[in-house]
Amino acid sequence: MKKILSLSVLMSTLLLAGCMSMAPDYKRPSMPVADQWRSNSATATTQTNAAKPLSETSWQSFFLDERLRKVIALALEHNRDLRVSVLNIEKARAEYRVQRSESLPSVSVGGTQTASRTSAATSTTGVSSVGRQYSAEIGFSSYELDLFGRIRSLNDQALESFFATEETKRSAQLSLIAEVAGDWLTLATNQQLLTLASNTLASQQKTLALSEARHKVGAISGMDLAQIRTSVESARLDVAQQKAQIEQDRNALELVVGTAVPDALLPTGSSNSAVTLAQIPASLSSRILLDRPDVLSAEHTLKAANAEIGAARAAFFPTISLTASGGFSSDQLSSLFTGANRTWSFVPTVSIPIFNAGNLKASLKVSETERDIAVADYEKSIQTAFSEVADALAVRASMKEQLDAQKALVQASQTAYRLADARYRNGIDGYLDALDAQRTLYSAQQTQLSLYLTDLKNRVTLYKVLGGGINAS
Repeated sequence: MKKILSLSVLMSTLLLAGCMSMAPDYKRPSMPVADQWRSNSATATTQTNAAKPLSETSWQSFFLDERLRKVIALALEHNRDLRVSVLNIEKARAEYRVQRSESLPSVSVGGTQTASRTSAATSTTGVSSVGRQYSAEIGFSSYELDLFGRIRSLNDQALESFFATEETKRSAQLSLIAEVAGDWLTLATNQQLLTLASNTLASQQKTLALSEARHKVGAISGMDLAQIRTSVESARLDVAQQKAQIEQDRNALELVVGTAVPDALLPTGSSNSAVTLAQIPASLSSRILLDRPDVLSAEHTLKAANAEIGAARAAFFPTISLTASGGFSSDQLSSLFTGANRTWSFVPTVSIPIFNAGNLKASLKVSETERDIAVADYEKSIQTAFSEVADALAVRASMKEQLDAQKALVQASQTAYRLADARYRNGIDGYLDALDAQRTLYSAQQTQLSLYLTDLKNRVTLYKVLGGGINAS
């Protein structure tokens, strides 16, 4: 009875010891940034076109153009960088399983046959003989009792590393969505710029045809005609450059997507309504950054480093390993599994570190330093995220004013060009004034299209830097 009681006490002690961990208690570092953004109050009043904040908006509902959504879906399927991220997750998952397996004994079964011949000269009977022995065993070898949590800490480290890899994949997915959207919108804008350049060229060619007719009858000078021809050639150059740029934009888009993009999925016409304007509350807290996948990845890396300290501390204490086996052994195969041929062995091993020239202390110091580095990296990731959001909000705050001002400038330039062209046609002024007015209008229209692109890309950037909706993909 006493033996049974002692064994129960021993097993309870081992179980309790196996549950302990020498890793420091994890405490999330405090936010190294302000609670809110300076530009957010000015921005919040303009975000009224969506019912949900960015953090609750899936990318399918954020991007309104069906063609753009299909292109993003193609990229999520074919992009090679994202594929590498997925494979890294599989690798991290396998590594965690390998590490976790060390917390359980590895059981193996084996069977052997030994045959040997003894010569007559060495035999006690003076007659040569052949001896055979058969054995079959099942058991485990060098199973470590995790009394001080070393293996458990290593398991925690592997698990956190796996979680960090998953978040890295989510971050790559979010960046890919934003990059594809930006490339697609850039292509759409350059197509509009090509249309603008083509329309300008057509208008200039008509003016040139009329001016050549007027020059023949002496209504305009050769200088005016030469100036008109320069404007035509300048517009023709812009058309050629825009065509080349569009081809480059398509190549860039297909590189990011990872496969050919069908013509039916390319943008046509205006893309100003391709992206929604998500709601950003005025009281938006910077703690939303804690849910960004890159910040979460940095935190999991920090937790892994924290767990590694536990393993380094446990290395200072004794290691107890068990090797045990049971089976049968006989000189006759036919009687191998009879009760009289049973065998067993039990070999506990205790290893106590006594002198290692400071190796364990140095290993612990390395682990603690790596933890401190991980803390700094985590805080830096939050600061970087905060800066990215601040920049996006600063652009957002003045975007409506920029668009309104540019629209007014285009309207004023159109009026100025119409008047200058009328004065030229009526012979009041030379063509130089009309040419300057036309160039001013053309430049204003180009800037307006570029501002529309900046507005759309800023919406995409806000979606990305606030980590919005990727879980709903």
